[in-house]
Amino acid sequence: MATALTFTYRGKDATGKKVTGVMDGPSEAIVSAKLRAQGVTPASVRQAGTGLNAEINLGGLFKKKVGLKDLAVMSRQLATMISSGLALLRALTILSEQSENEILRETLDSVRKDVEQGLSLSEAIAKHDTIFPPLFINLVRAGETGGFLESSLQSVAENYEKEVKLRGTIKSALTYPVVVLIMAILGVIGMIVFIVPVFKNMFEGLGGTLPLPTQFLVTLSESAVYWLPILVISIVVFSVWWGRNKHQPKVREVVDPLKLKMPVFGQLMTKIAIARFTRNFGTMMRSGVPILQALSIVGATSGNYVIEKALVNVQESVRQGRSIAAPLADEPIFPQMVTQMIAVGEDSGSLETMLAKVSDFYDAEVESTTEQLTALIEPLMIAFMGVLLGGMILALYLPVFNIFTLI
Repeated sequence: MATALTFTYRGKDATGKKVTGVMDGPSEAIVSAKLRAQGVTPASVRQAGTGLNAEINLGGLFKKKVGLKDLAVMSRQLATMISSGLALLRALTILSEQSENEILRETLDSVRKDVEQGLSLSEAIAKHDTIFPPLFINLVRAGETGGFLESSLQSVAENYEKEVKLRGTIKSALTYPVVVLIMAILGVIGMIVFIVPVFKNMFEGLGGTLPLPTQFLVTLSESAVYWLPILVISIVVFSVWWGRNKHQPKVREVVDPLKLKMPVFGQLMTKIAIARFTRNFGTMMRSGVPILQALSIVGATSGNYVIEKALVNVQESVRQGRSIAAPLADEPIFPQMVTQMIAVGEDSGSLETMLAKVSDFYDAEVESTTEQLTALIEPLMIAFMGVLLGGMILALYLPVFNIFTLI
């Protein structure tokens, strides 16, 4: 019996769409025949991993990650197809074929195969918890259990669309100051490394004593050979460490409260955390997720350790048959309006409606605060750059005022 080999192929399907993939078979001819039987016209079939045909697969390094926008579009499309009467397997097949994100396309194909073998949709996507967040998995599970899967998927889509909009708002607020700060740092380093040494040589030829600000710049320039490599290495090491540890509880316990106390951005961070918490909690309540399970999930998805810690107390209160609003009222991060509206929602049996109103209010507040911060930060950053670079230029030109005296 011939040994099965692995072949990579490129070709076009019946609609003329380009397709690529991997297929096992005993020979190139048999793999080509299998592809034609599947409606694919092969343009190239090559054995993978041998001789000159061995491929260095760097694609995984450059694959676009699955973002919330991808999940929102996929959820809305899946909900539309299911509500139109399309079978789940057929809908998953269509999505896996037309998804523009390669990772999501491969994941959906794996989910389709698992569903085909008898798993439920929630069980199939739970196997890919690095792609599908807990919020997504639990809403799908609630929809399957209650018989309203399309409604749950619509809720997921709406939730993630609002989250994408929220993140865009945050980026618009942070991009300008971050770019200006980086430019200022690079400008300062450039002046210290390249311009100060020129002035230093000129000053040494004139003799005399340098003013203190100028001497400070000269000392920085002379020692740049030591501190500049240390600075670059420190930034790289910190970036790698932060990327690996920023989600660790011990790190978040220290960093997240500081975010809320920042002079300019603290108020914005608080509003963002509350908007995210109320929106996610309202979505899960509306979709029929059990309240204790919903509280444990929204704590992790709020993006702030302070809210996550507060919700631990809320869970204990609910577990003992008490209210949600009472323990929230004891937490400084939650304004009185939020706790009062949640209390009214609990008393009237319309908690999810109240949570939706609170999240809409804070989404609008985030937009308004972002616009105000942008208008405030722009002149502040210009003044900061002017003082920093202008101060350095003034320090360099201070000795020039004494040139004629020295001559």
